[in-house]
Parts: sequence; C-alpha cells; structure tokens
Amino acid sequence: MSGAPPSAIAITDCGSTTTKAILVELKDGVFRQTFRGEAPTTVEAPVEDVTVGVVAALRDLSTRSGRRIVDEAGAIVRPASGGDGVDLYLSTSSAGGGLQMVVAGVVAKFSAMSAQRAALGAGAIVADVVACDDDRTVFERVDRLKRLRPDIVLLAGGTDGGAEIGVVEMAQLIAAADPRPRFGKQFKLPVVFAGNASVAAEVARVLEGKVDLYTVDNVRPTVERERLEPARERIHDLFLDHVMQQAPGFGKLLRWTDAPVMPTPSAVGAILRLASELDERNVLAVDIGGATTDVFSVVSGAFNRTVSANLGVSYSAAFVLAEAGVEGVRRWLPYRMAPEDLRDAVMNKTIRPTTIPADLEDLFLEQALAREALRLSFAQHAEFAAGLAGSRTDRSFDEGLSGARRIERLVRPTAIDLLIGSGGVLAHAPRAAQTFAMMIDAFEPEGVTRIAKDSIFMLPHLGVLAQLDPRAARDVLENDCIVVLGTCVAPSGTVRPGRPCLEFSLDRGDGSSERGVVSGGEIVALALSPGEEAELAVVPRRGFDVGGGPSRTWKGRVRGGEVGVVLDCRGRPLQLPREDDVRIETQRRWLAALGALTEGV
Repeated sequence: MSGAPPSAIAITDCGSTTTKAILVELKDGVFRQTFRGEAPTTVEAPVEDVTVGVVAALRDLSTRSGRRIVDEAGAIVRPASGGDGVDLYLSTSSAGGGLQMVVAGVVAKFSAMSAQRAALGAGAIVADVVACDDDRTVFERVDRLKRLRPDIVLLAGGTDGGAEIGVVEMAQLIAAADPRPRFGKQFKLPVVFAGNASVAAEVARVLEGKVDLYTVDNVRPTVERERLEPARERIHDLFLDHVMQQAPGFGKLLRWTDAPVMPTPSAVGAILRLASELDERNVLAVDIGGATTDVFSVVSGAFNRTVSANLGVSYSAAFVLAEAGVEGVRRWLPYRMAPEDLRDAVMNKTIRPTTIPADLEDLFLEQALAREALRLSFAQHAEFAAGLAGSRTDRSFDEGLSGARRIERLVRPTAIDLLIGSGGVLAHAPRAAQTFAMMIDAFEPEGVTRIAKDSIFMLPHLGVLAQLDPRAARDVLENDCIVVLGTCVAPSGTVRPGRPCLEFSLDRGDGSSERGVVSGGEIVALALSPGEEAELAVVPRRGFDVGGGPSRTWKGRVRGGEVGVVLDCRGRPLQLPREDDVRIETQRRWLAALGALTEGV
C-alpha cells in the first residue's frame, strides 16, 4: 500500500454457518487485532443474502468495540475518523459450501492429481475426481457429473504433445453430462482446460455450446514438471466473476470490499506463504472440525492443501473410529474403557454431534479421536503433497504413467519448523498442554519444531489482509493470532526404554539453567515462558538425530510458550505398550510430564 497506513480495518470471514468479524487497529505504530464479533451466515433460505449476516456481524463488532462501523442503513462507515468508521473493509468466504469443483483427468494418479492440487490450492472443495482409469462405468461418471452441480470443472490430461485420445474422451464425457452450475442456472458452467495444448482446439469443438470454456497452460506440461499457478489464477478469477456474482448477495458484497473476496482456504494459504517467506521456515497448519480436517503446508516454497472430508471429531467420529480401529483410538486413553463402551460412546457422539464433553472421560475420548483424525489427515496430506523432484529425467512417458518412478515426499516430520493447530478441540482444550500433547502425538514431529495454535481461526482474515498490507498481517499474526505453546525437541530413531537417549543444557536469559539426561520412552518439559528465549544444546546418543546429523550436537535458540520446551524421547515412530495396565500407566506418565493430566482421571 502507498500513502499513510490505515488506522482501522474491518475484516469478515463468511463461513458456512457463522460470519466472523475482526477489527484491526494501528496502536503505537503496530497493527493489533482489538475486537471481534459474529452473526449467523445468511446466504441460504429464507434470507438468501450474505450481506445481511455481514452487517449483523459488523454491528456486533461495533457494539463490542464502541466504534460505529455501519450506519443505520447498513452501509459501512468510511473512512475512519474520530474513533468511528474504518479505512478498509475486506472479506473471505466459504459460505454456501465455498467453491465447489469437479476435477477431470486422463490418469487419476498423474494429470488428475496435478489438477486436484491446483484446485485445492485455489481454495476449492473437490467434490469428485473423474478419470479415464477410475473404477466407474461411463454411465456412472456421466451421472455423477450431472448430479453434482459444481461451480467449476477443471479438465486436465496429457503432457504437451503427449496423450490426446483420453483428453478428448474426458471432454466428450463432460459434454454428454451437460452439467449445470450450482448458482445462476441460466448461465453455462465454467470449464477450465489445463491439459495437452495440442488438443485444445478439439476440446473446444467438443464442448462448444455446452459450457463456458477457458484454456490455460497445462498443469502437467511434462512428466517431470507441474505448472499449477495459471490454473489457480483462472479458478480464482472465475470464483469472483462467475460464482460469487451468482451466489445470493455476493454481488453486493464484492462492491463493498476494498480488495477481491478470497475463498477462505485460499486466504489461509496466502498468510502461511507470507509467514514462510518472511521467516524462511516450513509451516504446517491444520484446522480440525466436526466433519472435516483441512491440512495446509508450505515446504520449500511449495504450497499444498488437502481436505479430509470424513475425518472430524463429531459428525465424522464414527468414520474416524472405522478408519483407526477401536484399538487405534483406545490406545490414547489414560483410563480403562471396554471396546464396546468406546463404540457406544463414539456412536452417541455421532448422532449428537453438537454436544460437548460432559466429564473428563468424555474429554479424553474426544481428544483421542482428535489424535487419530489428525494422524490420518496428515498421512493423506503427506501422500498427496508429493514433489516431482528426485525422479529420473530419462524415463519414458509410459514409465511415468505406470508409477515406476519414486516420488519424493515433501511434507515429512523432519521438514516442519512451525506446526499450527486450530479448530475447537485444539483451540479450546482446558489446558494448553493437552493441545500440545494432541499435536505431537498425532504429527510426531522430529528435530526441533515450534508448536502453536490459532485460538479463534484468524488465519483467513489475515490472508486477505496480506494481499493489501503484508505488514499489518504480519503484525497481527505475531502479536494476536498465533499462541505459541512451546518447542518440541524430538530425536529420530528407535528408543529402548530406560536407556539414555540424549543430554541437554538449557541456559535462560535470566541466568538460570538446567542440565540433564533424558532416557528412552520419557518426556521432559522444561519451563520457558511465552516470549522468552533460551540457548539449548542437545547431545544425542549413538543412533539418534535431532537435526544436526546422527549423534551430532545440536545448538540453537528456542522459544518458550505456555508449555515450554519439551524433550520428547519416546522414539519415532511412536510405539505404545499393548498391555492395558502398562499402556494406561505410560499415558498418564506422559500427560503428567506435560501438565496435561487433569485430576479425576
């Protein structure tokens, strides 16, 4: 931005059920998030006008802040003057289900996967992936496309100058389905073609008169390379120009905002990319809900996002149980619970998803489900966010299609520098140590990793702000959004319980210090207050690595938090005892070491 910085900024995030508003103000030269408000989202019947909910949320924000943000007619008061009004108004949105897309490609694990990465990175919910090699019949695929009514279809397939027949077949399938858009039924469905440039003219001929076709650069121009940004940019433009214009009330909202409205997930990606670039660190963020879990990562500059549609802690609790198994969930409980009782409790949670834990056993069961939902979601994300580096450059196209090459996993525990958790079960755990425990149990970070949470899921608001004022977004991110829980130091390697794993020394700024040895199978939490830093030296024993190399000393500055510095010597991968009594005693010991064990369990 040029000129004088804004003194007050209002930002809304229009969610599926709730529209959340925050106020950002310039205080003593630093931007701070000062107040927040909310109201029900009103994109659906009977209101069918998203701006009604926006005005209600801004009025709630006015009441809480004492600042007049909207006038009697519902217009935003601009510019800021004398303690009233705002200089800027921005918004993100996932209302009405957000941006919903179908991805079509020739090969599910090749062009279709690249197209899916492009769609997810643009903030879309991918309702289905259709490919020539999926298990469904042509009729089933046509019927699926017809019934889904997506906002946009992304068609990919073939490298430039490569496969042609399959690409044309997918275009013919779309033409046969003649899908209609979710909003604006009198308009044609937007289709983005990001495949083999050699067949672009034939694809246009097949789809002529059926859809609004937009051609961009191939998402997979060669076997070795992806080019996702042109497709992402076109999807984002269509979201604004087509989808948002047809959705109830969004045309009016677009006229109110001082920057384009961003899809909520895309805004999260924007702020994570900014955080990663400014601090040159790899970031992983997770938002766990009742029905779904979103995982975002920026590793080595590459942004990826995945949506685990059936991994949540209430609506999808039964699915988590089915995926993880009864023993997979039960192993995290610090008390005895019969398998049949666990199944009953999970089914009760599924049919009454809006209830909150009634006692400590309910709380720890919900947190056990969260560990498994997070673990499974992270595994899906790591598999999906695979890089193309490290593959042979001389292999044939057929070898690429056959999956003969080895794909490099970009997102792995050793690569993450900052891990951010959000969502009710993480943000509102009774103790910060319980949030910390859930995250290190689920993600099993290795090396030195900072652990934090976004207590009110402010990341979307800051993502859209970052497009206009990166400095303001950075100020709020560091001062108000991210609650640092502490630092986890976890050596990689298989431990033997009771045998020394590492030696450590922690020297604090106030002159105090701690030294000691941590044995395998143990956790040690060292007190280090929020905002405080200390010098840490870790000497791993033979066979262990904390980031400096096998058996090499690691030295550096670490940040404290509500939990402090945690030395996690339980080994990787994490193994829990099979015998119930030993497992329960071990879980209680670990939770107690972190300060996460609530009395009464």
